[in-house]
Amino acid sequence: MSTVMTKRRTAATLVVAALLVPLAACGSSADGKEDNGSGQGGEKTELTVLAASSLTDVFKTAGAAYEKEHPGTEVTFSFAGSQELAAQVKQGAPADALVTADEKTMDGLRSDTGTPTVIAKNRLVIATGKGNPKNIKDLEDLAKSDLKVVLAAPEVPVGRYSKQVLDQQDLTVKPVSQEPNVRAVLSKVELGEADAGIVYKTDVTASGGKADGVDIPTDRNAIASYPAATLKVSEHSDAAAEFVKWLGSPEAQKILREAGFQKP
Repeated sequence: MSTVMTKRRTAATLVVAALLVPLAACGSSADGKEDNGSGQGGEKTELTVLAASSLTDVFKTAGAAYEKEHPGTEVTFSFAGSQELAAQVKQGAPADALVTADEKTMDGLRSDTGTPTVIAKNRLVIATGKGNPKNIKDLEDLAKSDLKVVLAAPEVPVGRYSKQVLDQQDLTVKPVSQEPNVRAVLSKVELGEADAGIVYKTDVTASGGKADGVDIPTDRNAIASYPAATLKVSEHSDAAAEFVKWLGSPEAQKILREAGFQKP
């Protein structure tokens, strides 16, 4: 391996390591200490899954369910905007599977992944502060000059979807900021730093009442698809394939439906 490739690989490893530090693996012992598989269950297979930010809450639940069903496997998630995840994959990040919030991003990684499969779909809503204090009713309201609107950046899937629905209605919205992922958009609204933002329906559900959602009619909306695929750099290809396959199982689909995601 050339010196350049070695440096790239090392850099990618450091990037992912930094992202994973604050994220505890789903599997842990009862006293909170990480289970490295040295107990009766033997050595564990540790899977690293790169996943879109909008999957943060539901995948923590799904990961725990998967580990219960597969006691020899420990799953750690790294959540970020799909475009950030794609950059990590292209840098050779040491991970096992990838789930993005759009098919376009996944399609751009064909040489790095196995065959993707869509595991869920989502739709956009307008997120507002609790109780909708600005009385926002529809997309047209987002164009009002006295309203502080925050959107995801255009390269982010939800940002691209947002632009699509606004352009279709010939609406010009000047956001006060453009965020790197959908959860950052939601956070701005929850904290009162913005009056409204466009997020996924599941994000408002996950806010636990900190934000309200204004539905966008189906004929004016955009549907997001979530493809999942194994990564060719995975050192646990069989286990990674098993996890991706499980995401389409009745148990996993039930968890996704309960979180507000639509059928694939």
